[in-house]
Amino acid sequence: MSVIKELEENLLQHKIKPTAMRLLVLEYLLDHEIAVSLTDLYRDFVKSDRTTIYRTLKAFEDNGLVHSIDDGTGVPKYALCSDACDVGKHDDAHIHFHCDKCGKTYCLPKFSIPHFELPESFSKNEVNLVVKGICPDCK
Repeated sequence: MSVIKELEENLLQHKIKPTAMRLLVLEYLLDHEIAVSLTDLYRDFVKSDRTTIYRTLKAFEDNGLVHSIDDGTGVPKYALCSDACDVGKHDDAHIHFHCDKCGKTYCLPKFSIPHFELPESFSKNEVNLVVKGICPDCK
C-alpha cells in the first residue's frame, strides 16, 4: 500500500475526510517525534494559510487523532494520539517532557500519570503532567 493510501486510511478511520492539507499535516506529525505547535507547522508549510492549518489540527483533535499539550510555554503543542483515542475521547493521560534548553516537548506514553484523589469539594476536568528538564539531545 502506498504512503498516501495509508495516510488516507488513517484519516478515514478517524472519520476525517482526506484533503491535501490534512494529508500533509498528518505526514508531518508522523515524521516528528516531538509535539509541534501551530507556528511550527505554519513555518514549515510556507505556502499554507494559518487558519487552514489550525482548522486541520482542530479536526484532528476533535476526532481523536491528536491531543493538545499545555507544556507551560503558553503555546499549545500537538502530538499524535494513541490508538485508544477516538471522537471526543482522548486517552492521553501520560507524562509530557519539556526541555528547558531546546524547547522541544515530548510525549512519554509509557509513563502514565499516577492516580490521585482530590478532596470531595473539587472536581477535575483534565489532568496534565509536564516534567521539565534537559532532553537527551541537549545533555
